[in-house]
Amino acid sequence: MPRKKQIPEVPVERLRWRLDPAAFQFETTNDLDPLKEIVGQNRGVEAFRFGMGMNKQGYNIFVTGIAGTGRMSTVQKLLQEMRRTDKRPPDLCYVANFENNEAPILIQLDQGQGAEFKKDVHELVETLKKEIPQLFESQEYISLKKEIMETYEQKGKSFFKGLDQKVKEEGFALVDIQMGQIKRPEVMPVVDENPVHIDQLEAMVEKGRFPRDEFEVLKAKQAKLREQIDLIFLELRDLQKEVQQKIEKMDRVVFMKNASELTDPLATKFKNEKVSAFLTAMLNDMAEHLQIFRSPQHQTPPEMAGILPESDPFQPYQVNLLVDNIKQEGPPVIVENYPTYRNIFGAIERIVDRHGLWRTDFSKIKAGSFIKANGGYLVINLLDAIIEPGVWQALKRALKSRKLEIQTYDPFYLFTTSGLKPEPIEIDTKVVVIADAYLYYLLLAYDEDVQKMFKVRADFDTSMKKTDESILQVARFVKRTTEEEELKPLDRAAVAALVEESVRMAGRQEKITTSFPTIADLVREANFWARESGQDIVTAEHMEKALEARIYRANLIEEHIQEMIDRGTLMIDIDGAVVGQVNGLAVYSLGDYMFGKPSRITASTSMGRAGIINIEREADLSGSSHNKGMLILGGYLRKKYAQDKPLTMSASIAFEQSYGGVDGDSASSTEIYALLSSLSGAPIKQSLAVTGSVNQKGEIQAIGGVNQKIEGWFDCCRLRGLTGDQGVLIPASNVQDLMLRKGVVESVSSGRFHIYPVSTIDQGIEILTGVASGERKPDGTYPKGSINQLVDLKLRSLAEGLKEFASEESSNEAAPKKSGKKQCGPQRLH
Repeated sequence: MPRKKQIPEVPVERLRWRLDPAAFQFETTNDLDPLKEIVGQNRGVEAFRFGMGMNKQGYNIFVTGIAGTGRMSTVQKLLQEMRRTDKRPPDLCYVANFENNEAPILIQLDQGQGAEFKKDVHELVETLKKEIPQLFESQEYISLKKEIMETYEQKGKSFFKGLDQKVKEEGFALVDIQMGQIKRPEVMPVVDENPVHIDQLEAMVEKGRFPRDEFEVLKAKQAKLREQIDLIFLELRDLQKEVQQKIEKMDRVVFMKNASELTDPLATKFKNEKVSAFLTAMLNDMAEHLQIFRSPQHQTPPEMAGILPESDPFQPYQVNLLVDNIKQEGPPVIVENYPTYRNIFGAIERIVDRHGLWRTDFSKIKAGSFIKANGGYLVINLLDAIIEPGVWQALKRALKSRKLEIQTYDPFYLFTTSGLKPEPIEIDTKVVVIADAYLYYLLLAYDEDVQKMFKVRADFDTSMKKTDESILQVARFVKRTTEEEELKPLDRAAVAALVEESVRMAGRQEKITTSFPTIADLVREANFWARESGQDIVTAEHMEKALEARIYRANLIEEHIQEMIDRGTLMIDIDGAVVGQVNGLAVYSLGDYMFGKPSRITASTSMGRAGIINIEREADLSGSSHNKGMLILGGYLRKKYAQDKPLTMSASIAFEQSYGGVDGDSASSTEIYALLSSLSGAPIKQSLAVTGSVNQKGEIQAIGGVNQKIEGWFDCCRLRGLTGDQGVLIPASNVQDLMLRKGVVESVSSGRFHIYPVSTIDQGIEILTGVASGERKPDGTYPKGSINQLVDLKLRSLAEGLKEFASEESSNEAAPKKSGKKQCGPQRLH
């Protein structure tokens, strides 16, 4: 039997990168300056600065990166640092349009003037409400009105003066008759010196008490006199209209004269054409509705005031201050954490008035964050926004047109009463959306507007290079966190432990994670344990306690799986040797926690043509990556063993006691080992576990979660007792990713556990079986007794056996035909 090659183990010093606390030049983080700059995101920051500097249309910024990399905090910090403080956003107001109530007018004022304008207009209206009624009650006004009325009365009397004399001469009298609220003079004949109604006189004629011929004469005279009276009344009505018009004109002149004296200072103060036009239109509208200054206001009962608000006749003369930037020191930076349509784009509210009707007006227009950020920057988490109805389409329209018309988006409300069409607002807002790369590429593929509107992509990385400078920056970040949140300082050993954990989180020894929110959480949690122990400084012990507590809070499922292994429910062997059986390593990801546990993989081979059967796939439990790994497995076998013979066999591979989905190709090398063991008959050591993917050349490729997989197998062995034979086979290319727990490192150092780096299938099968794999000789054969020779012989025997079996079958089927007789039933073959 050929000698097995000696494959070295991973050196202990490469199992975990260590940071010596003595390398720091400080005792505690109190000795450091807090971190002010942004670290670890040079690519993203440079792209973001470029997007900020581009003031052209479409250069909005799409920030991508996985959650936990500090995207939002970094964006806010950059915006605060880079925004132009000399740029002052304007104030925006809506006022009533007295010519078209459905089209409110937008007024744009310099920063801080909006509140002044609103206040000044309110004070103007309140002043008018007090002074105008007094003006109409002044002695001067009453005298002017009295003079006009006296002129009217004199003309009216002159109309009736001649008529009264003529009526008397004809034997009639003028009598005022009350008709409702109106008095009307009526001509009545005088009988026995008393006026008598013509109807009464006619009744007297019927009774023979008054001559009929005389009655007919009186009746004819009365008709003529009534015609004259009607003509006089028509003239009086025209005269009354003329007088009313004169009074109204006088009222307007008096009002405008006094009101203009109050509005002129406002027009001079703001020097805005729209302000001047609004004030003029407001006074003209008031002059047309002067009755609002005279009519008493109906009071709503206090208990109904909040339910049915009273309509204020002076409401149209107020100012709706849409955006007030008086406190803004520069361009606004708004982070919309709840990006609904209303919160981003505003709305037009509606209320129920005292008559039970829906009502709205310009004062019910409300601004959203998009308008409030006008002249500045709006930051949105795109995943939150894109699931809200109407938000994405409205955002695109606003960015493309650079205008925003406020409307209420209410697709679930059947009857909308908002007939307002406010004047559109010119938009100068740079939008920053934050999402993961998947959503970015999805929108890029299905929405052509994305490239037009978001021309800058700032991609945030999950890790940064591990250098002395970056390590110090992590320490300074800790200082900033403790200073901002008033936490206890960390000593150098605690910082070193934190940096080591940061490297482990990055998954590579030469990298440090950029998940600073997680680092900050660890600082807070270690601070808690320091406070619990009554110490003023956070030590390495507290940091280790924080890490252990974090794992303990999340690893309930891991413990349950381990319990099932310990009690034999999940069958895992850690000693002995079995043919066609190997321990594979899988990673369970729970979102906030990831751990590794072994899974038994078995292979069964036989004569046949079915090839390699993936039982997981047949049961619909196999993912696409795992299926690919199985196909590569077949390619490896064909390349290695089927160059001089057909690969004819039936083999089935299964993950035992696996009832959930299986995906990933990290078990492909494990499956090959199980197949080779089954074919060669060489048993595999159950004290070893395997991970690693393979290519068709038989080369072992790197996999993910190597630390968790090693630790998962280590825990299984530790709980049953370490014997010194247990270990793990990992891809050699994963050695640079190792950041194992200290307990694992100590066990490897003492020889109780082993980690073998493997580059090829041949190396791995030698370690697993203790039998040399054997290299192919120039004549194409393998050394006697080697794994490859045993497999090759087995595959040849299976092929030859299948050929012989097929030949026998063919002979048996052809035998009846040679008799030359028609067979009528089953025949016994001899």
